[in-house]
Amino acid sequence: MDTLWMLTGRYEGLPIIPVDVVVKDYFPHLTLPKFLRKVSDGKIKLNVIRMEDSQKAAKGVHVRDLATYVDERHADGLEEFSRLHS
Repeated sequence: MDTLWMLTGRYEGLPIIPVDVVVKDYFPHLTLPKFLRKVSDGKIKLNVIRMEDSQKAAKGVHVRDLATYVDERHADGLEEFSRLHS
């Protein structure tokens, strides 16, 4: 499976996915402020970008960064599964 290809299709070719959409789709258990806090604390290793140098600027996640994050979570899950079932 090519995660980047699938996410590109899911988000209709958008290179930057709005951060609120990422939270809704992948972190529904978190509020937007809690998600952003976890990102800034390094607890969620995902690159959130601002579209300009302003505190009020739109924030988003590049589709490639999201694909990498999803693939890393998948690899972690496989490793844990292997430990539990070997």
